[in-house]
Amino acid sequence: MTPVISIRQLNHAFGNGALSKPVLNNIDLDIHAGEIVLLMGPSGSGKTTLLTLIGGLRSLQSGHLTVLDQTLHNSSTAALRQVRSQIGFIFQAHNLLRCLTAWENVSMPLKLHHHLSSQKRKQRSHAILDQVGMGSRADYYPDSLSGGQKQRVAISRALVNHPKLILADEPTAALDGKSGQEVMTLLQYLAKQQGSTILIVTHDNRILDVADRIITMEDGYLK
Repeated sequence: MTPVISIRQLNHAFGNGALSKPVLNNIDLDIHAGEIVLLMGPSGSGKTTLLTLIGGLRSLQSGHLTVLDQTLHNSSTAALRQVRSQIGFIFQAHNLLRCLTAWENVSMPLKLHHHLSSQKRKQRSHAILDQVGMGSRADYYPDSLSGGQKQRVAISRALVNHPKLILADEPTAALDGKSGQEVMTLLQYLAKQQGSTILIVTHDNRILDVADRIITMEDGYLK
């Protein structure tokens, strides 16, 4: 079966010339459909850089990277947009828009699907908020939600499109143990339900039990 993510001899550096600093070195990695993979390692080891390259949020410098059957090297803007439309992103800071309610935040990715009416977008947003136990707070603004509730909304936003791939960067770092475990259990359940593949960058040893596989990065190398 073709991997969802396939990486060969990927290298990446920040800066130019004498100031160039290697961040990723000779990365080889395959992640297959339905896997939940944790990418762990110390701060500054290159984990988030790799995640942003896989998500098409950063330009590839050298090597080969294929995501969802799309080669990302020298890809057109339209091709990158097509890949991103099939990816759900979850970040540590949840990145909710304070001026929008919970369901309005969740509905944002659905605006890429022009065939969906505003009513359909609202219905789908409310449905997934119900699944994560946030249905009663669909009309709340982020400032009225706890950290765990905000991250549930962020997970709903990432999954509302039924993405083939979910990329999560430290999704439990700002949460206490109980909230973090609840959030990861929900993510695991919903992703399995939808058949999504998950790659999670984390330092959180409390969530190791959700993983099918754990990969460690150190000084820009996969161990």
